[in-house]
Amino acid sequence: MPLRSPGAAKVARDPVHHPLFARYYARISVAAETRMGMGGVRDRLLSGLSGRVIEIGAGNGLNFAHYPSTVAEVVAIEPERRLRQLALDAAVHSEVPVDVAPGAAEALPVKSEAFDAAVISLVLCSVRDVPRALAEVRRVLRPGGVVRFFEHGRGGGPAMTFTQRALDRTLWPPLNGGCHLARDPIAALRDAGFELGPYRRMLLPERGPTLPTSYCVLGTAWRPEAEEPAA
Repeated sequence: MPLRSPGAAKVARDPVHHPLFARYYARISVAAETRMGMGGVRDRLLSGLSGRVIEIGAGNGLNFAHYPSTVAEVVAIEPERRLRQLALDAAVHSEVPVDVAPGAAEALPVKSEAFDAAVISLVLCSVRDVPRALAEVRRVLRPGGVVRFFEHGRGGGPAMTFTQRALDRTLWPPLNGGCHLARDPIAALRDAGFELGPYRRMLLPERGPTLPTSYCVLGTAWRPEAEEPAA
């Protein structure tokens, strides 16, 4: 099991509880592997990783089959009980060792500087406190550790941005497990002190109607080797 830092905050066993959304997400995410090309996105997201990896918000574990053999271990954190059970099932069939554990992104139940890489995949849209969650990612990565991210967020022209913000203020989050459409993952990573590497903006689905969820970004960032001194 992942080792808890002595100073890490304790979290409830189920800090997130969205049972209806979890059932819905489990179905549509599997369909999206082929229909929306998500399987290929996962291959690009995880290609070249090695060492110990922490995956934040592992969902139903669809990333597990795409980790390369150079990964020594994956600690997969998932707060939602139903999705976590599906992730446990997926871990059994993974070719790399995967340890699935409960926990919240804002209080990761692992030691500081314990991981070579962190994977953030379709999770920043739904965490309650993005700066705190990214501060936790930075804490658990070793200096120079890599972040691989695939997120959706703000995009399109003024009309689409207005639509995304309007949905965020009304029905979208409660109907979709706390998801927000108008967040900016690139700005959030930069503000959290990560060094941004190459990233690619893309639409999903690539063909067909453009939806408020279509504006995605796939890329790499790093925890700086040398931290800035505290002010």
